[in-house]
Parts: sequence; structure tokens; C-alpha cells
Amino acid sequence: MEPIFHLTTESEWIAALAAGSYARSTRGQSLGEVGFIHCSFANQVERVADFLYAGEASVLLLVIDPAVVPGEIRHEYPEGGAEQFPHIYGPLPVSAVVDAVTLHADAAGRFRFPS
Repeated sequence: MEPIFHLTTESEWIAALAAGSYARSTRGQSLGEVGFIHCSFANQVERVADFLYAGEASVLLLVIDPAVVPGEIRHEYPEGGAEQFPHIYGPLPVSAVVDAVTLHADAAGRFRFPS
């Protein structure tokens, strides 16, 4: 099963490690506010990072093993969107995150998916 990805900040991830689970939906919104955790497929990460974290020097990319996620994962179209994104319905246990990679913005302010 291919991994899915979530973008966050280092401080939010550190808080999740202390709590044992991650409960942020997207930048500035909690799981409780939105109802699911926004994720991306590999080919979507750069666009999402550039959109949500424009102007930031770095962002943390969580690499998630969907087989370990206890909550439901739905592939859904965002309102008015033309492509599906994976959404996790429920908190993400830190054990489902197989890696956390810091992405640094390049000189043009763009983020690149790690090779």
C-alpha cells in the first residue's frame, strides 16, 4: 500500500508525539473543526505545500502508512475540486507515521518532494 502524506509544522508534530496522536486537519484548523485530516498523494505534495505554506522557510512532511491508520480513509474531491485527496476521519496515531521529513523552500520559495 502506497503511503499518503500530511504537511504540518515541527511544533504541531512535537505536540502529537507527546500526546500519542495527531489531531490537526490542515494549517490553522483542528480535526475537531474540520472533521478529518487533510492528506495528499505523492504527486500532490508540492502543490499543496506551495499553496498552504507559501512564504515559510520550511514545512514538515509526515509520511503515513495507511495500513496502520485505524480511522477511515476516504479519497474525496474537495468542494469544487477536480482531483481526489485522501482524508483521514479520526485522530492519527503517531505509530502510523513512518517518517517525518523537513522540506525547505528553495530560492524561489517553492517546496520539492524528497527523492
